[in-house]
Amino acid sequence: MKIGLLFSGQGAQKPGIGLDFLSDPLFESIIFQGSAATGLDLKQIMASENGELKETKNVQPALVAVSYGIYRMLKRDLPKLPVAAMAGLSLGEYAALMASEALPFEDGIQLLADRGRYMQVDADQTASSMAAVLNPDVKKVEAVCDRYAHVWVANYNSPAQLVIGGTVDEVQQAVSELKEQAAAKRVVILRVSGAFHTPLFNGARQKMHDRLAKESFAQPVVPVISNTTVTEFQGDEIAAIMERQLAVPTHFGADVAFMVEHQGIDATLEIGTGKTLSRFAKQVNPQLKRANIATMKDYATYVKENQQWS
Repeated sequence: MKIGLLFSGQGAQKPGIGLDFLSDPLFESIIFQGSAATGLDLKQIMASENGELKETKNVQPALVAVSYGIYRMLKRDLPKLPVAAMAGLSLGEYAALMASEALPFEDGIQLLADRGRYMQVDADQTASSMAAVLNPDVKKVEAVCDRYAHVWVANYNSPAQLVIGGTVDEVQQAVSELKEQAAAKRVVILRVSGAFHTPLFNGARQKMHDRLAKESFAQPVVPVISNTTVTEFQGDEIAAIMERQLAVPTHFGADVAFMVEHQGIDATLEIGTGKTLSRFAKQVNPQLKRANIATMKDYATYVKENQQWS
């Protein structure tokens, strides 16, 4: 078996994420370390009793800290797990880069706190939205987006789902046109805080250019496949790619296909909240064996069923 690890992206969060893992001392220490490094109370954000997870600046460090904490538990309890490659959806790429030792956790979580703040500014500056396009005619969708000055395809998630993003008014117009043209089986407006991976985030992209210049990335010890280039990250190219990543489309479905073709994965393990990435993986390749860890119960079951890798 060869496993591709999949790390959740922004949008997967919900109040209470990761709280049940705090019973594990290693996980708790990682959350404590992340809080100390960023000056954020990650436990409070994870609980989101006052809507903390509605803000991009909070979601990014919290979600990645949870994903990375679960990964570290797996490394401890299943050290021989045959991980052949990693990928993350957008924000999840940072968790993958940390897990692959390309970026130290403390440096990475501080970087994400800044990234979240930069993106929050752009999100607050322009009213924007996104829409999921299910079972799309890709060429028709791209053609509709091209007719608008402020609508773009933001995510190529799988053969069965695209996401478009842009200004609120123009996205609504594009959605109406997609429905009129029967360009997809269904189009759904998403509840998000901004049209991520579009030029509306060029301001954050420029700030990240300067911020990333202060970071050093190592060569990943396990291949990490980029959403932006659909190739393996190389240490000396990571900063430039992660700058671009903010304002250009993601290609998660192509990442999964790349891992199947080039790393020979025959199974995926999604780490984070929900099963969204597992569903995308199935749409790319139905033969993949899929599992996910979103709760402590999921974790205990996975470890018990995979003791051969302990």
